[in-house]
Amino acid sequence: MVQTIEVQGFDAFVEAMEAQKAAGKTIFALFSGSKDANGKSWCPDCVVAEPVVKGALGKASDDAVFLYVGVGGRDFWKNPQCVFRTDSRTRLRSVPTLMKIGGPQRLEEEQCAKSDMVEMLFEDA
Repeated sequence: MVQTIEVQGFDAFVEAMEAQKAAGKTIFALFSGSKDANGKSWCPDCVVAEPVVKGALGKASDDAVFLYVGVGGRDFWKNPQCVFRTDSRTRLRSVPTLMKIGGPQRLEEEQCAKSDMVEMLFEDA
């Protein structure tokens, strides 16, 4: 079964990603607007996409790792200099973004809410 790890912020993402890479794991990451105290993201597209993505995890190989990454608050994310936007390891343009780490496979915004596309990304890994 796919291991799920939830992290908040860029440094926590890099730490988790590097640890899983060192273990030779296939890594998928869903980048989402961070959640409030009630567990709800400020990003409406992220709220729609999360259950679709988590529901399709069964299509990924059993030894894969799924990182759920909170990118921070809305104001932090909207800053053009946000590290998630500028760092070469992520280069995000939007949230939600689902990607296979180290590969070209990437789904953005409403694509993340389409179960057939999400399943295909997980299956092709």
